[in-house]
Amino acid sequence: MNPVPPPSRWLPRLLNVLVVAGVAAGAVWSVRELFRPPVTSPRMASPGSLQEIKAAAQAVDASFAATWTARGLAPTPQADDLTIMRRLSLALTGSIPSLQEIREAEAAKPQDMAQWWLSGLLTDRRTSDYLAERLVRVYVGIENGPFLIYRRRRLVDWLSAALLDNRPYDQIVRSLIAGKGMWTTSPEVNFITVTNTDKKGPDEAKLAARVSRAFLGVRIDCVQCHDGKLGSTWKQEDFHKLAAYFGQADFALNGLRDDSKQSYNFRYLGRMEEERVPAMVPWKPEMLPEKGGPREKLARWVTAKDNRPFARAIVNRMWALLFNRPLVSPVDDIPLEGPFPAGMELLADDFVAHGFDLQRLVRVMAATRIFQQSSQSADPGHPVTAEAENLWAAFPVTRLRPEQMAGSVIQAASLSTIDADTHVLFRIKRDIDVGNFVKRYGDSGEDNFEDGGGTIPQRLLLMNGNMISDNTNSNPFVNASTRIGMLAPDHASAVEAAYLSIFTRRPTEREKSHFTGLLAANKKGNMRNNAMSDLCWTLMNATEFSWNH
Repeated sequence: MNPVPPPSRWLPRLLNVLVVAGVAAGAVWSVRELFRPPVTSPRMASPGSLQEIKAAAQAVDASFAATWTARGLAPTPQADDLTIMRRLSLALTGSIPSLQEIREAEAAKPQDMAQWWLSGLLTDRRTSDYLAERLVRVYVGIENGPFLIYRRRRLVDWLSAALLDNRPYDQIVRSLIAGKGMWTTSPEVNFITVTNTDKKGPDEAKLAARVSRAFLGVRIDCVQCHDGKLGSTWKQEDFHKLAAYFGQADFALNGLRDDSKQSYNFRYLGRMEEERVPAMVPWKPEMLPEKGGPREKLARWVTAKDNRPFARAIVNRMWALLFNRPLVSPVDDIPLEGPFPAGMELLADDFVAHGFDLQRLVRVMAATRIFQQSSQSADPGHPVTAEAENLWAAFPVTRLRPEQMAGSVIQAASLSTIDADTHVLFRIKRDIDVGNFVKRYGDSGEDNFEDGGGTIPQRLLLMNGNMISDNTNSNPFVNASTRIGMLAPDHASAVEAAYLSIFTRRPTEREKSHFTGLLAANKKGNMRNNAMSDLCWTLMNATEFSWNH
């Protein structure tokens, strides 16, 4: 007997059939709507004062401009609105804009496309879900964790809801460090429970490393085994005194709690016996509150307004999410006393002054000239140099991460937006397809934003794998390629719709002429649909599609 194939092989096909049955009734209507003159849809107004946001962005721009002037660099010109939309969508939702969203944006004609587009994204569940997954990877990694007492999915959902509500970031971090209760009803405690080992409680050393890297941007865990070398000021005691704040954390029938009878014991290098380690922070102990349990005190100290590493750490990480490259690399190794790159201290000041507002931080970054400038020089004879890109005089060109590649392919295959209103079967299939693709393409694990370049197996997977071929075949009810070919009024409109769906830009005159001619030569019967399928397959395999620029 032939062995039964695993569900990962037949389940996506079954869901594909169900999706076809579920969307077939409205497919033709939805596509025809996309080729009609679009209707402007209202968007939520920008919270706070747009003038204040622009003023903060201009101050950041000025600090970068001073560096450019000192190095004799000229910044690149402003990027077009569609490029800015693509950057924001990739950074905040992990996929490109849909053709439906592009039509809506062009119909609205906002004065400030970046802020108008952000107003929609920041109230979209796709954004909070995607950012929550990216941050949870930093907080707890991608491992499954201990059985029964760890619920990663609940932690992601909890963080997504907090981000959607724009809960202040300091409150989120305090809940993660000092949370108590069951891992099911109090999802924030999964930050602690993921470190549970064979012993009876959490792993204090792992938690200290997570706190220092994820929330403070400092690699103090490098002295876990011995004192720092090569001029490092850190001592082994500094790390373990930080870990001691988790020494009383314990698991009981009612979930995570603190047991005052417990303590953290450790045998230092060169000593014969274990000793009780007192809890102490590695810098500025005067910021510690007088009252509260050990974890609550640590949470208050980490998120204190005067604790500058806390603000710098999230500024550096959010910058990395928007630009796919951090201000300071590695993203979790920011020098405690500097020097700091242009813009970092200004962004940290603004973040603290406005109540640790993550959405405002994103808005300020997106309003900067650095984010909105082109990745290409205005003079083709003088291309952007490595120095200009390293000093942010041009938008950095970086490879899309695996989940961005998969999300963009799936969105490009759909003319309408794949969001929370999409049929549940389609969303389930999307999640399965993305998971399978990331597993084969290579999961980057915890986001470190180290661009190692693509590999030959990755390129072959795109060209020969099922992800692109299944999303560009001649399925008239699922894939955009065939639906465009069937319902576009002319060849030029079909080519333009394909380019907007995949590249988020219109074709050049040379590109339009070339592909319009190919469609005209294959206009009989199914030849036009096949030609559109080939066009979309070609565009998705192009280098432009797999890079952020």
